[in-house]
Amino acid sequence: MITAGATDYDVLVVGFGPTGAVAAGQLGRLGHRTLVIDQLTDVYDKPRAIALDHEIFRVFDNMGVADAVAPYVEPFTASEHFGVDGQLIRRIDMVAKPYPLGYTPSMVFSQPAVEAELRRHASGFSNVRTELGVELVDLVQTPERVEAHLEDADGRRRSVTARYVIGCDGASSTVRQIAGLGLEDLIFDEPWLVVDVRVNENALARLPQCSAQFCNPERPVSFLIGPNNHRRWEIMLLPGEEARQMERSDNVWKLLAPWLTPQDGELWRAASYRFHALVADDWRKGRILVAGDAAHQQPPFIGQGMCQGLRDATNFVWKLDRVLKGLSSESLLNSYTIERKHHVIELTGKIKAIGQSICERDPAAARQRDARILADGGGKPLLMTRQEIIPPLRAGCLTHRDAPARGSLFPQPRIASGKTTRLLDEVAGSGWRLFIDGRSSDAHSLRSLGAARPDLSVAAVAPAGAGVPHALEETEGVMANWFDRHGVVAAIVRPDHYVFGTARNAAELGDLLREVDLRLRDVATERDKIPDLKMERTP
Repeated sequence: MITAGATDYDVLVVGFGPTGAVAAGQLGRLGHRTLVIDQLTDVYDKPRAIALDHEIFRVFDNMGVADAVAPYVEPFTASEHFGVDGQLIRRIDMVAKPYPLGYTPSMVFSQPAVEAELRRHASGFSNVRTELGVELVDLVQTPERVEAHLEDADGRRRSVTARYVIGCDGASSTVRQIAGLGLEDLIFDEPWLVVDVRVNENALARLPQCSAQFCNPERPVSFLIGPNNHRRWEIMLLPGEEARQMERSDNVWKLLAPWLTPQDGELWRAASYRFHALVADDWRKGRILVAGDAAHQQPPFIGQGMCQGLRDATNFVWKLDRVLKGLSSESLLNSYTIERKHHVIELTGKIKAIGQSICERDPAAARQRDARILADGGGKPLLMTRQEIIPPLRAGCLTHRDAPARGSLFPQPRIASGKTTRLLDEVAGSGWRLFIDGRSSDAHSLRSLGAARPDLSVAAVAPAGAGVPHALEETEGVMANWFDRHGVVAAIVRPDHYVFGTARNAAELGDLLREVDLRLRDVATERDKIPDLKMERTP
């Protein structure tokens, strides 16, 4: 028997993993009554995700949890790829200093500890209620709300209502299934064994000092350096190897024999996975949205799985905030699928290409791969950065014009503040922002256009020592170089730090400001449709 719940919420978040915790924390900060439920009663104590990037750490900083998670985060080492004969063929590293977002661009972290901090943060808001050991049974939508039927650990059933429901409940998402949101196969399915080891201090020096991909056709292996003494191996399983049998500790240590013995460390986790590439057909049905693994799954070869989920949360929260406050129509939420699905498909296509290169089992084809990669590097190991692999947004709540830097992440320079420096977000805040190149001769008129908009914060930025009145002074030239590179003098930036559009002069900025109003009312156009990515989906 189901008893009606007495409390209504603005948002019900199903799933209290990293994506759900970030969504709940952001909704809590914005003042929305939020209920978070999860079937589990505690954080899973084994590592799963291991990598994050500067965009996600910027989210953590904006939320106020950067200091809390920092002890569990370290810089990601470069990833060196070795070919058939053990030769270095490719190196994937970080962009050089000065870092464009103000943080180390690529990082590794300990998920149990970071997830606990994210949960603690979300639970600290008086308007956020967390209920663990609670299972979602059903959802019933009406035009005004969603009724959620829940089952507690003792078997008692009850219902609560919310204006919106967010499914952050993992790859087998109950929310996605109830909403009838199908999955599209992006054609990648490989069996792997993921092994996490706490390595003894005296054995660390014998291991590779960079993360590595051993592109050996006999058995491809990935090696990752995690925080402290955490080391991870991702080992491809071969035909005939039964996944559950390969998880047994005796078999795991046989696979690790080229690097470690059982006396060299503690086996923390061994779990078999099928590395999938899947994406939900739609990420919203009425008042129900899905995010994180509920919306997409991708191979882990550049460590973007969790990052994608947190991008989802940050994308929909600012839009949902506007809708809940009556500032935008519900149709603004249509841009969530448009933006995030396209981004996931495009990035997954790039990850698939890297993964298929790593997973090549045919020795002759693997040698051809090695030669091709070295040729791409001019006869030397090909150098890439992880950051160049991440695409911008291509469509959605963006200007219609093909403006430079449209849909890209806006940089975050260090701003002089007395005898120290502060990052731009700390100085300029969040929300919709207009940033102006303080060196521009149009700076005054550009400022005047922005000042007429009370919902838009305006800041001019110039290099320290340039003598620009009333401008924020950056210390490393990050933003000046950005303006110069794109040939623009102004940028309108969304709350999630993506560039809505840029302008080369005051006339273009006036047009851009008018377009912001139109887009926030979400008048749909042909440009908003997700471009055809069939070429990205083929193996």
